[in-house]
Amino acid sequence: MTTEQTRAQASAPTASTTPAAAAPARPAHGIVPLFIGLMLSMLLAALNQTVLSTALPTIVGELNGVSLMVWVITAYILASTIMMPIYGKLGDQIGRKPLLIGAILVFMAGSVVGALAQDMTALIIARVIQGLGGGGLIILSQAAIADVVPARQRGKYMGIMGGVFALSSVAGPLLGGWFTEGPGWRWAFWINLPLGVVALAAALRFLDLPRPPGRPRLDWGGMALVTVATTALILVTTWGGHSYAWGDPVILGLAALAVVAGVAFVLVERRAAEPILPPHLFHRRNFNLTTAAGLLTGVAMFGVLGYMPTYLQMAFGVDATASGLLMIPMMAMIVGASTLSGHWISRHGRYKAYPIVGSVIVAASMVLLSFLDPAQPVWVASGMLALLGLGLGLSMQVLVLVVQNTFPSAQVGTATAANNYFRQIGATLGSSLVGSIFAARLSALITERMPAAAAGAAGNHESLTPAAVAQLPGPVRELVVHAYSDALTPIFLWVTPLAVLAAVLLLFVREHPLATTIERDIAPEPLATGSLSIVAPAGPGGDEDGPARPAPQRQERDASAERPASR
Repeated sequence: MTTEQTRAQASAPTASTTPAAAAPARPAHGIVPLFIGLMLSMLLAALNQTVLSTALPTIVGELNGVSLMVWVITAYILASTIMMPIYGKLGDQIGRKPLLIGAILVFMAGSVVGALAQDMTALIIARVIQGLGGGGLIILSQAAIADVVPARQRGKYMGIMGGVFALSSVAGPLLGGWFTEGPGWRWAFWINLPLGVVALAAALRFLDLPRPPGRPRLDWGGMALVTVATTALILVTTWGGHSYAWGDPVILGLAALAVVAGVAFVLVERRAAEPILPPHLFHRRNFNLTTAAGLLTGVAMFGVLGYMPTYLQMAFGVDATASGLLMIPMMAMIVGASTLSGHWISRHGRYKAYPIVGSVIVAASMVLLSFLDPAQPVWVASGMLALLGLGLGLSMQVLVLVVQNTFPSAQVGTATAANNYFRQIGATLGSSLVGSIFAARLSALITERMPAAAAGAAGNHESLTPAAVAQLPGPVRELVVHAYSDALTPIFLWVTPLAVLAAVLLLFVREHPLATTIERDIAPEPLATGSLSIVAPAGPGGDEDGPARPAPQRQERDASAERPASR
C-alpha cells in the first residue's frame, strides 16, 4: 500500500469516526459590532506604537537620554513579544474575551505610569507595562475574528485590520507632533485612557465569543524559558557594539544564555502537556515559510518605521506635525493595498502572489531609501515611503491568513500568536540593531567631523533634539544634519537582502483552498444517552502540507449493545 493510500484511508470517515462539526458563520449584522470592538482594541495597541515616533526626539532630549532612545521602542516590543504566545495559548484554553479585557486594563495602567514619568528609567518601565498588555491586544483580536469568520471570507476583514495599522500610523505621528508642540508630550500617554475606556466598553458589550470547556493547564516552564531566551537575545543586539564590544564577556555571556535557554525551551515544550509553542506547529510547511518571511520582513519594517519620523525632522528641518503628514502617503498605500487585496482574496480565493510581490516591493523601497539625502526635495522621501507602504499592505496581513488557514479553530490562537511572536522577534531585532548601529555611527561621525572650535556650540549629542538642531549656527547645523543622515540611511541598504530572502521563501508556499466553514470539535454526548464519546486530543491535524482539520472523534460502541436483549 502506498503512502498516499495509507494517508487517504486514515483520513476517510468510517462508521466509528465522527468528523468535527462545521459551525456556521455568523450573519453579517452579528459580526459588525464584534468587529468594531476588535478594531478598537487593535487601534489602541497600534496607535501606541506610532504616537511616540514624532514625540520621541523631544522626550529623550528633555529627559537627557538620547542614548537610551532605543529602549523606549525596544522595551515595549520586548514585553509584548514575550506575552504573545502566552496570550495565544490561554485564549485557546479559557476564551479570548476575559484576556482581552485584562490586556486593556494593564495597557492603561502602563499609560498612566508613562504620563507621570520624570526620567528615562520610569519611562522605560512604563513601556514595559504597556507591552505586557499590548501583547494581547493584537493577537487576541486577530484570533477572535477567526472564531466567527471562515478563512475564505476572512481576507476582507484582515485587510481592514491592516488598515487600522495604517490609520494609526497616520494619526499617531500627527497626534504625537501636535501633543509635542501643544499641551506637551505626556499627552501621548494620557490619550490612551479615553481610548482604553471605549475599547473596554466595546469588549464588554460586543464580544460574544465561544469559550472552550475545561480548565487551563499552564506551561510555567515554557513561559519562564521563553522570557529568558527572548530577553537575552534582545540585550545582545541592543548592547553589542554600543554599550559593550561584541567580544565583551557580558555580550558573550548573554549570547550563551540565549542559546541555553532556547535549547531548554525546546526540550521542555516537547514534554509539556499544553506547550505555549507546540512543536507540531513546525511540522507544517506553510507555517514555517510564512513565519520565517514575517520575521525577516519585521526586521526591515521596524528598522525603518521606528526612525523615519525622527529622520524627517532632523534631515529636512520639518516640525513634528509635518513629519507625521509626510508619512501619510505610506499609510494610504497600506490601507489601499491591504483592503483591496483582502477583498480580492475573499472573492477569488487566491492569495499566494500577494505577499511575494509585496516582499519584492519592500526590498526595492529599502534600496531607494538608502539614497535619501537632506539636499533632496522632501516629496522624494514621501514617495519612497509610499512604495514601502504598498509592499507592506500586500504582504503582512496575508501571512496571518495563511497561518490561520493551516490549523483548526481550536489551535488558531496558538498558531496566530506563534507567527506574530517570531515576527515581533524580527521587529525587536530590527529596532535594536538599527538603533544601536545608528547611535554608534552618529556619535562617531559627529566626533569625526565636528571641529574642536564648534564642539561647544553643538553641545552634547546625547541631548540633540530637532528644535535644538534648528537653533545651531548654519555650518554646525549642516554638519549635524548630514551626520544624522549618513548614520542612518546606509543601514536601510544593509537590511534589503532580508526582504529579498522573504520573497524567495514565499515562493515555496503551497496555496491550499481557503476554508469556507469554521471547524469545531463536537462536544461529548452525555452519558445518559447510553453512548460514550471520546474526543481525540487536538494535534497537528491534516496531512503534512495540506490544510489541517481537527482531529476526529472516536465514538465507542453503544453501551446497550453490550447487554443481552431483554425478554
